[in-house]
Amino acid sequence: MWDPQQYQRFQKERAQPFLDLVNRLPDGEVTAAADLGCGPGTLTVTLPARWPHATVWGVDNSPQMLTAARALPAQTRLHFVEADIAEWFPPQRLDRIISNAALHWVPEHQAVLQHLVSLLTPRGVLAVQMPNNHAEAAHRMLRESTQQEPWGSLLAGAEERFTIQTPHWYAQTLHSLGCTVQVWETIYYHLLSGENAVLEWMKGTALRPTLARLGQRLGRDGQTAFLAMYGQKLAQAYPAGPNGTLFPFRRLFFIAQRNEP
Repeated sequence: MWDPQQYQRFQKERAQPFLDLVNRLPDGEVTAAADLGCGPGTLTVTLPARWPHATVWGVDNSPQMLTAARALPAQTRLHFVEADIAEWFPPQRLDRIISNAALHWVPEHQAVLQHLVSLLTPRGVLAVQMPNNHAEAAHRMLRESTQQEPWGSLLAGAEERFTIQTPHWYAQTLHSLGCTVQVWETIYYHLLSGENAVLEWMKGTALRPTLARLGQRLGRDGQTAFLAMYGQKLAQAYPAGPNGTLFPFRRLFFIAQRNEP
């Protein structure tokens, strides 16, 4: 389960990659677009203004996120849909597909990319951003913590599961699917506010499977004990300064434009 309130605790920092991705999109007439993995919809709602003649679909598989999205002011050309983004078929082909910080939760990227490119109109564009910081200390320490007892036996199979390939792989795969491709990476140095800010960030995303399993097995007391242990490690790895906690975050981007058939 996703917690929209926890996820949006660092809304400004999470929004910046989306804005950077959308700003790199090519111009052109857009009549149909989708935001795959739209989450609480706070970024999706900006797309109808960018493409004033387009119908936009926000797609997510989290009922909690979609409840938050549907509570936003309604727009006649914006529709939120509950579906698996790897299998969803729009009512018509799309001129633009955006996926921000979502595709890494989906396995089998070869098949997923083939599916998404097939949804594009000729000269349509697929634009994706994914976190690529799983070698970062916060994730490394999470993996180590979940493998140590007494947690290891309780958390077997509940570890974070991300799918991300190399930039070269995405470039080659999308070229083979008939696209012109741009691929790049950016490291954001987020200055986070609040006590043990990196722990609060992780609670909104990568910690979800761990906390869910602990809640099932041990209840809230188990979650609290694990967070205290893991939080202590994070506080040492990311010490708070006078202006906040610096959190490096590498992200992978690509923009693929389907070539004329």
